[in-house]
Amino acid sequence: MAQAKKGDTVKVHYTGKLSSGEVFDSSEANGNTPLEFTIGEGDVIAGFEEAVIGMSSGEAKTVTIPEDKAYGPRIEGLVAEVEREYLPKDAEPKLGQQYEVTQDDGQIFNVMVTEMTDTTVTLDANHPLAGRDLIFEIKLVEIA
Repeated sequence: MAQAKKGDTVKVHYTGKLSSGEVFDSSEANGNTPLEFTIGEGDVIAGFEEAVIGMSSGEAKTVTIPEDKAYGPRIEGLVAEVEREYLPKDAEPKLGQQYEVTQDDGQIFNVMVTEMTDTTVTLDANHPLAGRDLIFEIKLVEIA
C-alpha cells in the first residue's frame, strides 16, 4: 500500500488539542471537509507534515507535536504595551480582538489584544498557539 511522502498531495481529517484536552481546531468544525495539502510545501506546521509522512490511506494516529515543530516558542519581545492615544481614534479594543498592524517598512502582521487598562492596551504578535505542544488525531483519507 502506498505511503505518503514528500511531494504527495494528501487529504486528512484531524482534530487538534491542547494538553488540557481543549480542542482548538478540527476538520469536522470546517464542514467535515478534509484538509488538503502537498507535503513539503510548508502549508501546514512542520510537525504535522512529518506526522503524515509514511502514513497509508485509511491509517489513523495520534501525535504530540512539540512547540518547536508547531508555532515555536512564545517571544516576549513580540508583546507591547501601547498608550491608547496611539491607537486609531475610532478604535474600541476588546480583549481577544485581533488587528492588522503595518510597520514603517510596509510589512503587515497580526496582533491580539491581551490586556487593557484605562490608558494602555497590550498587543501580542505571537501566534495564539506559540509556546505550546499540540496533540493531533490524524486520519489520512487520500494520497493524490
